[in-house]
Amino acid sequence: MQRRIRTILLSVFVVLLAMVAPVAHAEVEHPRQQWLRASTAGLFLHWGMFTAPKHLDCAEWERDVTGGGWNADYWVDEARKLGASYIVLATFHSRLGYARPWPSAIPGSCSTKRDLLGELVQAGKAKDVKIILYMTDDPQWHSEQGKQMLDSAAYSAYKGQQVDLTTRRGFGMYSYDLFFEVMRNYADLAGFWIDNDNEYWEQNKLYEQIRAQRPSWLLSNNNEDTPIMDTVSNEQKTSMTPSYDYPQAAWTPMPRLVEADYKLPTTGDWWYDGRDHPVDFRLSTGRYITNAGSSMKSLMAETPMVNGKFPPSQAKFNNFMAEWVPPIRESLYGTEGGGYMYGGMQPGFWNDGAHGVITVKPGAKTQYIHAVTRPSTDMLRLRDNGYWVTGVTDVRTGERLKFNQSGGYLTILNIRNWDTYDTVFKVDTPLQTGYYNNVSATATSTRDGFPASNLTDGSFESYWDANDKLPVSVTLDLKHRKPATHLAVNQREWSPTYARVSFGRPEDSARIKDYKVSISDDGVRWQEVRAGAMPSARGTQFIDIGQQTTRYIKLDVLNTWGGPQAPRYFGELQIDEIKVGHGYPLIPRGQTPLEAEHAQLNGTARRSICFACSGTSQVIGLGGGTRNSVTYTVTKEAGDHKLELNTTSAGTTSLTVTVNGSATEVQIPKDRPDVPADTAISVPLQAGSNTITLSSNSPRGPGIDRIAIAPLPPASYTPTTTMTVKPHGVQWIGPGQQTIKVTARLRLDVDDALDNVELKPTAPAGWTVHGAPATVQKLRLGQILSGEWTLTAPAQTPAVTAPVTASFQVLGRAKQVTTNVDIKPRPADRVFMREAEDSRNQFGSTGLTGCGPCSGGEKVRNIGGSPDAFVQFDDVTVDSAGQYTLYIDFTVNGPRSYFVSVNGAQPTEVKVDGQGNNTPYTTTLPVTLNAGANTIKFFNDGSGAPDLDRISLGTG
Repeated sequence: MQRRIRTILLSVFVVLLAMVAPVAHAEVEHPRQQWLRASTAGLFLHWGMFTAPKHLDCAEWERDVTGGGWNADYWVDEARKLGASYIVLATFHSRLGYARPWPSAIPGSCSTKRDLLGELVQAGKAKDVKIILYMTDDPQWHSEQGKQMLDSAAYSAYKGQQVDLTTRRGFGMYSYDLFFEVMRNYADLAGFWIDNDNEYWEQNKLYEQIRAQRPSWLLSNNNEDTPIMDTVSNEQKTSMTPSYDYPQAAWTPMPRLVEADYKLPTTGDWWYDGRDHPVDFRLSTGRYITNAGSSMKSLMAETPMVNGKFPPSQAKFNNFMAEWVPPIRESLYGTEGGGYMYGGMQPGFWNDGAHGVITVKPGAKTQYIHAVTRPSTDMLRLRDNGYWVTGVTDVRTGERLKFNQSGGYLTILNIRNWDTYDTVFKVDTPLQTGYYNNVSATATSTRDGFPASNLTDGSFESYWDANDKLPVSVTLDLKHRKPATHLAVNQREWSPTYARVSFGRPEDSARIKDYKVSISDDGVRWQEVRAGAMPSARGTQFIDIGQQTTRYIKLDVLNTWGGPQAPRYFGELQIDEIKVGHGYPLIPRGQTPLEAEHAQLNGTARRSICFACSGTSQVIGLGGGTRNSVTYTVTKEAGDHKLELNTTSAGTTSLTVTVNGSATEVQIPKDRPDVPADTAISVPLQAGSNTITLSSNSPRGPGIDRIAIAPLPPASYTPTTTMTVKPHGVQWIGPGQQTIKVTARLRLDVDDALDNVELKPTAPAGWTVHGAPATVQKLRLGQILSGEWTLTAPAQTPAVTAPVTASFQVLGRAKQVTTNVDIKPRPADRVFMREAEDSRNQFGSTGLTGCGPCSGGEKVRNIGGSPDAFVQFDDVTVDSAGQYTLYIDFTVNGPRSYFVSVNGAQPTEVKVDGQGNNTPYTTTLPVTLNAGANTIKFFNDGSGAPDLDRISLGTG
């Protein structure tokens, strides 16, 4: 009885908590999640009636499953090969026939006589692999194969009322009953993986009832952060650089449980389609490791055949993982992502093209460096975040490696054994030091409940919110004048690192871009000590400010990376923690190659202390020509190489780089005389010995910290840029001579500087361009080059494309990126036509998404459901006032409605219906317009509206 009372009280508590708690706080941490937090991966299985060869009869599918030798132990054993602690079974799936692999008393869709689900649950229990059941709320694909897969008549008879399972509400009622049947019959199940929400479920408190009846079960939700859910699953993110770094596209901060949900087969459907699709080992292992390095669970999707066996390519990968993971298991199991709330060194891009992540054992004095992409040299150099290192070991070989620490960096030397996919180093870090504990913070803008004091409270679960105000200042008070060398900034990981569209939702980075740092003794008079751009990257970011003695340090955030196309992130700023450093660990156990102080010094060139430099020294005294110089002798293979120059400079100056007698002048930008910055050029080297001399013709040349020589990146390499061209979307123009105003902005998003940058459009045949190209000699991180032009059309205009091209050089190689403006003649029976995705429209919180069959290949998605989810067409221009026919091109699944308002007048509901979000339809609406410019708004404040492709106007 007492146990039952506790269960009832828990249910009431959960219901109240879900009603009052803010998003992502209700179920962030709970004891039932512990097994998943301790895991690294899961196996996602899409398997059902439409697994090739497709079955349209449930009994025939079950017969072939059994006849083929399906065995639950096989799936569990394959999951264990992948290091998976759980299996998500997606059989009751909208694209797989809504098959239920369990005997059911509830009619409505395919249900097997054999208890396949029960067998899998028991097999998993015997081998400590949890089983989670996938559930969908989506009835739209009920007759995709030409046969009705949902039996509304049978379910209606069972319920004693008429229910249409092909509607979202009817299907919600049906699936609601299935949840309870599963809960009654499978006590050893671990939970539900739920693909989107259903209004019927929410109205009837489904999740709260699951919590009450099965409090130990987990709930996972796809692509949304729903408070009552344990897990946020991020589905199939792509287009990262490097491609395997899945966390770059995630937007849910720790300690929220997060899955990275991705396919192992490189191509094909989520389910077996009859072909043996390849598995990209590099991509898949990289995802596995970088997810672990961000405390994300790898939910790997495989495509079993009807008999349950995996196609050969997937089976081969599983066998590979069974051998590849165990030697590095200690670095992946029982660890958290390093560089975030659990401490650790800095993940991301390191030296000479290297990229990787850190894993840490919470509470232990051990970290693991995962070099997923190896450097082009034999050393690894990364920010140490104040951790004293006492030993470095190659986890796979057991070899102890030489290393040193200085200037805030750990350098691992003379690495001879590189794994193809992930070289792992165990790093002993008994102590983190060099940061002040008693620091207070204030800010010029703060959102209620998220004060600036959260920045220095030592907790990553409390954060400061700038309350949508930029620029904004944060002032750190050290209490007394003290030494200060750098800031370590952990921004809240609630946004992706780059602009993208995910399921029609616009996303962008809400991280610091341009900043400046100032110091003061009294909080009134300030001296600027550093300014620059911070990379849009995950994990701890550092700002070195040289050797300062001060009481107050002020960080001015001038802007963030996010653009206005993603209003959720634009102008927003959230920071977990800012730490003030007063020094760097110094362990000179080995010498970093090519440090300036160990080269040949000529003339007035001399060694000088520089605590932020490699080896805590630099060489100064350059200037006045070649007699004052630093000379290196290096041995390399013949060919062009990347020469990286680590220099310091209090003002803009230049450096003469002479390689084997051939000189190149390199501009060095103004920064600090005690903080090194990087500049890279391409140099030709001969086989064997080479002489590289650094000098300066400036009166006072730069300081030299070190140089580094590495192979050039692949010829295909182009630094990541963001180019925004307006107008976006196909431009429909009428007869006669027309003009189009084109604007473009090119932003450099990475540290590799661009040289000789030119931005311009190219006129199509017969067109003219008015306006000069936009140019700049050098573009650095975060900087923007903008241009504006007018394109004039001839009297008769066929469909044309006007490319806008940014041309530049990177390490001496010519590169370019291009975005096209597509222009088409308007049909003769239309007086106006514009794409929904056109940049002249207002989008609210909606987003653009690809749609191959749609006009222009795009459409606007996520219209409706809230007042800010609208599309508004401004400047809808007609020659004369009167009534027109508004043609609306759209896609839709099932019955939905727009509300259409013209010039702010009472809206008209437009009801439409259809099947398939990639099938364009057209409907019409009579509208009355004014002569000149008009406004037409599409919205639905109450529920989701159709996706919008294009509008046009006809007379009559």
